[in-house]
Amino acid sequence: MSKRAMAKLCVLLFGTSVSLAQVSTVQDSLTRQPIQLNEVLVEGKSKSDPVFSTFTSEPEKKIVQSKNVADLFKDINGFALIKRGNYAIDPSFRASQYEQLNVQFNGGTKVMHACPNRMDPITTHVIPEEIERVEVVKGPYTFRYGPTFGGIVNLVTQEVEKQEKGYHGKVNFGGENNGNAITSFANVKYVGEQFDANFNFGFRDFGNYEDGDGNEVPSSFKSTDYGVQVGYNPTENQRIQLGFRQSFGRDVLHAGLPMDTEIDDSNVLSVDYKLDNISDGLKTLNAKVYRSKVDHVMTNGLRPSFMMMEAVSEVDATTLGGRIELEWRPVENVKLYTGVDAFSVGRTGNRTRLVKRNMMTGELLPMPMTLVDKVWQDSQIDDYGAFVEGKYPLSEKFLLNIGARYDMVRSKIDAPADDFVAEYPNLGSRTEHNVSTTASVKYMATSNLLFELAYGRGVRSANMIERFINHFTVGQDPYEYMGNPYLDAEVNNQFELGVKAKSNFEGFAFNRLDYGASIYYSIYDNYIVAVIDPTLDKKYMPMQEPTEVKRFTNLDKAYKSGFEIFGELAFLNDFAFKTELSYVYTKNQDLDESLPLTPPLVTRLNLSFEIEKIWARATYTLTSKQTDIAASFGERTTDGYGVVDLSFGVKPFEHLTLGVAASNIFDETYNNHLNFSFVNQADYGRVPINDPDRNLSAFVQYSF
Repeated sequence: MSKRAMAKLCVLLFGTSVSLAQVSTVQDSLTRQPIQLNEVLVEGKSKSDPVFSTFTSEPEKKIVQSKNVADLFKDINGFALIKRGNYAIDPSFRASQYEQLNVQFNGGTKVMHACPNRMDPITTHVIPEEIERVEVVKGPYTFRYGPTFGGIVNLVTQEVEKQEKGYHGKVNFGGENNGNAITSFANVKYVGEQFDANFNFGFRDFGNYEDGDGNEVPSSFKSTDYGVQVGYNPTENQRIQLGFRQSFGRDVLHAGLPMDTEIDDSNVLSVDYKLDNISDGLKTLNAKVYRSKVDHVMTNGLRPSFMMMEAVSEVDATTLGGRIELEWRPVENVKLYTGVDAFSVGRTGNRTRLVKRNMMTGELLPMPMTLVDKVWQDSQIDDYGAFVEGKYPLSEKFLLNIGARYDMVRSKIDAPADDFVAEYPNLGSRTEHNVSTTASVKYMATSNLLFELAYGRGVRSANMIERFINHFTVGQDPYEYMGNPYLDAEVNNQFELGVKAKSNFEGFAFNRLDYGASIYYSIYDNYIVAVIDPTLDKKYMPMQEPTEVKRFTNLDKAYKSGFEIFGELAFLNDFAFKTELSYVYTKNQDLDESLPLTPPLVTRLNLSFEIEKIWARATYTLTSKQTDIAASFGERTTDGYGVVDLSFGVKPFEHLTLGVAASNIFDETYNNHLNFSFVNQADYGRVPINDPDRNLSAFVQYSF
């Protein structure tokens, strides 16, 4: 760790330690059960949770360092990360990514990115330390929270109303040597009988990291975030909650993208309402409305292309949405959910290019040319949905879940470029009608053995990039991409079978065994991919390779299959050994190759030790070689690798938590198959971005 970073960390540790002299206050106990506003998808109840769902709680004592929210997914079985650097990281689950995953927080709020290269996904607009748990539904098995193609990811923030009365708070600091990173987070909350308030503030400063070969990867960024949440309970069965958060990203370097981010600002305003115990037949009403806005500015000022041409893109995205849901109890033990929701995203913005040199000869132009390109062509997509879902116990051991959803999707383009109109002369607003269905059964053979069987038909209409992008490089490869406003909605017909079991042992060195597995198969209809279209001519730098252009189109035949397995053995009371495997195989039968961004087989071995005030963990992650690639997407075979991580934490006093960690302790040089390649970088060709080498980090938190 550099002297500068070490000095910062020592000061932070000392300042936090001094605060132990403060006298803690005695908290009042709750006098009544709180109304939980943001109903969760997953509660850890095997019989009532959605089929094939899981949740991962992230207690603060086990978090040592998170660059952003996407880091919370890296240890969840079946997930992989799509990395363009350290900032713009997207989760991928079972080879589904981007809008194929319904990513939201607090049961419905969304923040849609403004950048066509996804420099600003939803994971950059929420404070990682604010997330209490990550909930996942592994397929199109519930439609209460919007149209779902490959699964739902729900990021649950702090549920203040469930905490003890009085004032609470915490402050934490972290640092790491590879990149001289410093993170900080502060939280203050008040919980009263009818009123509660919560305030968060976070700051992150990450420098460029080094890979296992000692190469510096341009990946630095700074981000400042704050959030305010106020709740009021007018009666014992009602709750109103107002939330507002802002995020400010600055000086973000993207090693795998052609430009860097100068400004990435977002704000999210949400209002939630819940009315509980309405009547015998109608139990609950839930309502939500929200608005999010992202302003994004990117430039090529630090790139080699700046000598030939200056480029500045100023784009923005505005998202509006809401939902109303009623929970009915028509008869005893039957739960029926009905509701409507709406989602709208609109994007605007242009790219301004100042051409300074002749692109063919490299000579300076006597008079630089200014050109303006329409990035989003002032496009908008609206989705209006209605759903019904019922849970019916066929017997004491069988639970049947049936659901259906209808979506009316409207898309329009208000300021199309001339060449886009020439390609699609009959442009106008378009309306699609999508129907999704699901049916599943849970069989609780015993209290310790659960079987699950599910079918889901998830439908996703094309996103704005797939419809309206106009000769921009938005993929992992260097091709220009052309949108297609006439794409059919893609359909995922997914079948899944799984088992979960646990056994408890008494009087033995082995205390408990948890294990489970699931296997799935998806038949895709109208799967959306981009393929080379020989009828299209390249628009920008037409003589530079590749000269072909890709157009988004629908595949006739594609499928996906895979499995996940886990087993955890607890022994000697305080130790546990866990093994997880995940594998997915995809096939584009039209081109006889894999679908893009398909991760390889991943095996994770985890040994942990935990007592009341001390915990430690060692993790060995083995990633296999990936030879099933999408050559048409510019993918290349990726070598396998193994990485060992260690972490240790201690709570020496009631309010103080300390943690240290070492990642990639054997200094392995590697890159994940889903990592993007270097683009427009002075010292690199178009080769995959390596992940960080050995990294030492420290974490300290004081709570009251």
